[in-house]
Amino acid sequence: MSDFQNQLYQDIAAANKERYWPGFELVAFAVYDHSQVYLFNHPKFKTDHQRDYHVIKRNEQFNGCTLILYEEYPTAIVDLSLVEGYEDIYSILIHELFHGFQYLKGENRFPDEMKGITYPLLKENIELRNRERINLFNALIEEDKVKKKQYLNSFIALRELRASKINEYLEYETLIETVEGPAWYVELKAYSEKSSKSYSSVLKKYGQSLLDIYESTSNLRRSCYSSGLFMCLLLDEFSPDWKDQFLSGKGTLYDIFKLLSDEEYSDTPSEGAEISLDPDDVIHFALEKRENEFKKFQEQKGVRLNIFGEITARSFDPMNIITLGERMLHNNFLKIRINNEDYLLQQPVIAYSKNGLKDIYKLNLIIKSEPVENIGSLAIEGVGEIKGRVMKQGNSFNLFTNE
Repeated sequence: MSDFQNQLYQDIAAANKERYWPGFELVAFAVYDHSQVYLFNHPKFKTDHQRDYHVIKRNEQFNGCTLILYEEYPTAIVDLSLVEGYEDIYSILIHELFHGFQYLKGENRFPDEMKGITYPLLKENIELRNRERINLFNALIEEDKVKKKQYLNSFIALRELRASKINEYLEYETLIETVEGPAWYVELKAYSEKSSKSYSSVLKKYGQSLLDIYESTSNLRRSCYSSGLFMCLLLDEFSPDWKDQFLSGKGTLYDIFKLLSDEEYSDTPSEGAEISLDPDDVIHFALEKRENEFKKFQEQKGVRLNIFGEITARSFDPMNIITLGERMLHNNFLKIRINNEDYLLQQPVIAYSKNGLKDIYKLNLIIKSEPVENIGSLAIEGVGEIKGRVMKQGNSFNLFTNE
């Protein structure tokens, strides 16, 4: 492993980061497995002459591929069990390091994640949104300048029409594009450098969710990464200096992008691109896909545990939440507070809530080993001891925390 870790550090340290983004500054970063964390470039940890990283034991902070504050310093992390291939590990680290750079620059254009979870499945919006996305893709790959501008204008006109219909939810999209689009932009550049694939193949890989109407409707948040990325790439063509002041600005990526249009918006934008799929089929697919995820959860083997009471979500991964009515499936992890104590659930868990993400009244877990009943509490392996009244029914445990 040591050769891999050292090579990773040397490649990131030696990379021409100005090619990714002007003034790109590195924060700390780490890759980790099930037990150990390999930490680089952290001001509180010294390295020796034999290696460029510091090894620490994995703790509850290290979950998924994201940016965390480790020892009060921004740290980009990548879970090696979730990523295959050196070019993927390298490029995703660059992506998360860019989030660290955004943190240093004071980025605050973050969306209300509840808007993404409650985003409505409306036929008209689905149809307009996917016409819009096809125009954006065509605008980038089109070589004829006149046609390229026509596609670009059609994209903007369609988006303005959607803004008049779902304004607060479109704001969610534009804020995700603003924060994640540039991160995918630098990730694409890093991946292209390390991959043996042609640039057109890399572009197709990153643009897949832009064109797939089923995927972009089913995974709204991630679909905004690709639309943000393609706007970044088009801005490079039409306004090469756009990045210089972007991170210190207040507007969204789309606010800058729509300045490229030279047309007045109308309520009946030109077609530009058509879709042949029935929005009813897309909605059915999206809902069925969500339902299947909940079914997969219930089909797991193990001991069933239901926790009832006043439960507060402290942290979660918005990329890996699936919602269906009052149920929210957290596929990655969920940190909760019960009776003024914090607990980390490092497994899929279903949370029930009537008032957004944070206020939970019930949790469903399926655990590997039977919890230990104590007087007035339940000890759960890998989670901890939670106070409450315990009721056992067959292979299921119910824990009532408010009693």
